[in-house]
Order: sequence, then C-alpha cells, then structure tokens
Amino acid sequence: MEKPFKRFCKTLSLKDDAALIEEYKNAHAPGAVWPEITKGMHEVGIVDMEIYISGTILFMIMDTVPDFDHDKAMAILAEKPRQAEWEEYVSKFQHTSHDATAGEKWKLMEQIFSMD
Repeated sequence: MEKPFKRFCKTLSLKDDAALIEEYKNAHAPGAVWPEITKGMHEVGIVDMEIYISGTILFMIMDTVPDFDHDKAMAILAEKPRQAEWEEYVSKFQHTSHDATAGEKWKLMEQIFSMD
C-alpha cells in the first residue's frame, strides 16, 4: 500500500558540550522555533518533522507531500525569510560551518529495512 506522503530520515552531529546540547534542546522546545522557520517548511511541502537525540547524535524524521523533490525544496527553503539566520544561530551547536544550509548540514540516511 502506497503511503500518502514521502518520508526522509536525516542525521547530524552536535558538539560534545552538555550546556550547548541543553541550549539546543531548549531552542527546539514547543513554541521556541521561530515561526518563519516552520512556515517556510510548510510552504516547501514538509508536513511534519520530528527530531530525536541520543548523546550528540540527532535523528530527524521528515514527512512531506507525495511529490516532494528534496533537493529543489531544500534550495527554496534556504531562501525563505530568516532561514539563513536560523541556520547560523543553530550552527553554534552543530559540527558544521556557520554558513551551511539545512540541506548541507543534515545528511540523508539510506533506508535498509521496511516491515511492509
């Protein structure tokens, strides 16, 4: 049975600093993410996103509209209001450069198993 959405899973590493990790978690607490960021995600076709953490490793689950073109959407998202500012802000927590886009930071994972 075909799903009514596409799912992408991604990973990213945080700096190994307990205070920075706690600050990163607070920046992603309910209501803390800048509204322009979530608005931009919805506009490019991201319908839901969850981020999980284990130590310094982040794991993202991103559900999108069925006809989502990942590379095209990430390029459009990078140009959305405040997106570059957000990426620069969160880069202080991440093993990445301050001017990297979300598409450059978050590495797509390859699916190797599906129960269906």
